[in-house]
Amino acid sequence: MEQVYLKARAKINLNLEVIGKREDNYHMIRSVFQKINLYDELYLIKTNTNDLEIQCNVKELNKQENIINKAYTMLKEKYKNITGIQVILNKRIPMQAGLGGGSTDCASFILGMNQLFDLKLSKVEIENIGKSLGADVIPCFYNRALLAEGIGDEITPIHTNCKYYILVIKPQMKCNTRQMYQKIDEKKQGKQPEHSEKIMQALQQNNLALLVDHLYNIFETVVEEKQTIEAIKKELMKQGAMRKLNDRFRFMCLWNISREKNS
Repeated sequence: MEQVYLKARAKINLNLEVIGKREDNYHMIRSVFQKINLYDELYLIKTNTNDLEIQCNVKELNKQENIINKAYTMLKEKYKNITGIQVILNKRIPMQAGLGGGSTDCASFILGMNQLFDLKLSKVEIENIGKSLGADVIPCFYNRALLAEGIGDEITPIHTNCKYYILVIKPQMKCNTRQMYQKIDEKKQGKQPEHSEKIMQALQQNNLALLVDHLYNIFETVVEEKQTIEAIKKELMKQGAMRKLNDRFRFMCLWNISREKNS
């Protein structure tokens, strides 16, 4: 095999609860992840070199600190049969939108390298590599709905065939993950809604009304651009978006929750 092609699918968080913080500064979460049909494209091509070359349609991702470069360096140090490759990344997932673009690219890259160089990595080995690069990478190995707990590395698959349409809106704003978590820490918010079980039940029962009624994202409580968010809500309701049973529309902000240290 000389090359592989992969679709790195975006994810959304149907809920996000921050339930604690570890001594190493990682936040503990509960979140139902769902992959969607929006995806980046990755082409991995063997070359005659001994290095990695990344070509991307987003200029700032052609840098050494790209998570794909980190994954390549880690794999190459461990598996001596890995040679140089060219990665062509067609970026379609919006950045800083909470859609997991970097994490899903990393997960797909690891899976692609496993195919390209016949590394015969086990599921546990693949997940351990992903976790060392970012705990949010682990859910991105799964093209299905799942519950992520711990720091995002404890996975419970959700058995569902629930199908529904999602409109993803990315406003012209950016949110720094570390700063968002710092704001949550500063706010010292009390008890949060515990919606994970209800969302899992909704997916298993194909109950969209129950699903809509329990969407939640803690980042919405600390976002500064509330006027922009409210304007989007009103327009969505005007266009017929599903509402809560009490006629209040539950809006879910799709913020970036990449699992970085938050200090």
